Amino acid sequence: MNNIQNLHLFSFTKYINPLNIYKNSPPLYLILPTIILVLILALPIIYLSIRTTEATDTAWGILFSIRSLETLGRSLLLMLTVTSLSAFIAIPLAWITSRTDLPLSKMWTVLATLPLVIPSFIGAYLFNSAFGPKGLLQNLLEQPLGIEKLPDVSGLFGATIVLTLLSYPYFFLTIRGAINNIDPSTEESSRALGYNPFTTFIKITLPQLKPAIIAGVLLVSLYTLSDFGAVSLMRYNTFTWTIYQQYGSVIDRTASATLSLALVSTAIIILILEQYTRGKQKYHRIASGSSRKPQIIQLGLWKYPCILIVGLLIGLALIIPISILIFWLIRGISNGEPMIFSLSITIATLTVSIVTSIITVLFAITMSLIIVRYPNRINRLFESLSYTGYALPGVVVAISLVYFGANYALPLYQTHFLLVLSYIILFFPVALGATNASLLTIDPKLEQSARILNHSYPNVIRKITIPLMKPGLMMAASLVFLLTAKELPATLILGPIGFKTLATQVWAASSEAFFAQAAAPALTIILISILPLSIFISRDTRINS
Repeated sequence: MNNIQNLHLFSFTKYINPLNIYKNSPPLYLILPTIILVLILALPIIYLSIRTTEATDTAWGILFSIRSLETLGRSLLLMLTVTSLSAFIAIPLAWITSRTDLPLSKMWTVLATLPLVIPSFIGAYLFNSAFGPKGLLQNLLEQPLGIEKLPDVSGLFGATIVLTLLSYPYFFLTIRGAINNIDPSTEESSRALGYNPFTTFIKITLPQLKPAIIAGVLLVSLYTLSDFGAVSLMRYNTFTWTIYQQYGSVIDRTASATLSLALVSTAIIILILEQYTRGKQKYHRIASGSSRKPQIIQLGLWKYPCILIVGLLIGLALIIPISILIFWLIRGISNGEPMIFSLSITIATLTVSIVTSIITVLFAITMSLIIVRYPNRINRLFESLSYTGYALPGVVVAISLVYFGANYALPLYQTHFLLVLSYIILFFPVALGATNASLLTIDPKLEQSARILNHSYPNVIRKITIPLMKPGLMMAASLVFLLTAKELPATLILGPIGFKTLATQVWAASSEAFFAQAAAPALTIILISILPLSIFISRDTRINS
């Protein structure tokens, strides 16, 4: 019976004019949660606007100074280098692990994603301790080669390498999910016409990845603009670092608000460029793809260079940092230092991360449906606003919620509710990017066909749209979970009294230079993050194992 219904459903699609789909306004049950979400996401902007009205001439002078323009230029340069390198790494890596006979591709996929869970300040410190002057590499080379000091790796070079190794997984997961959602028949047709796998990828596969690539560019760009940990330890002055310094100033803190608004304005410009680049081109197809697996490309002798390159990448991004953490842990145990591990803190981290990921993905579904299925200027404005929180440092978002909680919602102050709101503001763009990229590949005529068969729109969303979006939704939930587990500034400022997470444990120990004690909770973050990633990868049956 279900097969007959599906046959009728698809037979209707050829009679439907896509231009006549979704002419009406979105239903109320999509509008209400979207309005609530927009109000939540607007809180930091409202706060910054209020503080900006109080700005002094000194604050405006700082904003329009030559030094601020130079800082903006350095920030944009770092953003361009990190985004370009991340794309250069992620696109071929996603294709190799999804479309070739690379051995243990699912294992490589999980390992290639795990650098996301390493906090940037920890990643930068580990990079310095491994490759910087008097680092571990220099100690290994000193005796056999007589090398007494390695070149300084700080500055643009160090910040670029660290942020690239920590942020390329955004690109990788987004593109890999899109590759697995492409109908393999288009690639098979290209191969049947005599094109080799490389030409097929360039001419057939890559154009269909445009929404995912744009989403990856957006996420990595905004992540780089908002990062503080890596740039501060690498001594590369960016807008975010300047904002933190101004927040610590006791002279004129309104300067940080003007600088933060400038950072938001930069993010809005990036979003406008993203929407212009995306354009109105359609990326959907008649179904979610063939029921059969895509054709696996035989690497042949190229298998071994691919394994070597992927292994080197994962070694730099994951194995070396974990090895240093294990080294700290073992050295601390041998020196009699107490190890920090708390089951209750681990459970608290898991709980707040799971709750945040579920709520954020539900909000992302409603926002994606409105943006993609009911496009207009107001909805595009909502989309732009949704991404601005990701460009703001966590401390700015946290302080804005402290302001509103203390002045207008005192019962919510110092509660988990306010903390989860901060996570939603910070990480909603990650979920929205994944869900948008997934929804753009679904032909709206499928949903309209079900409506013609007298199915209500909520049932259409539940039975057709969400199942077809499942890879993107799982990816969104996994990313939000990982980011929440390692979030630090918002947790330190908004966490209820006595509330701790693994990230705050790492910070408390490392800030006191107790690196052996910081190793245990840092390794625990990585271990608990393997679970959602493993589930996400194992549920993907479209690649070889």
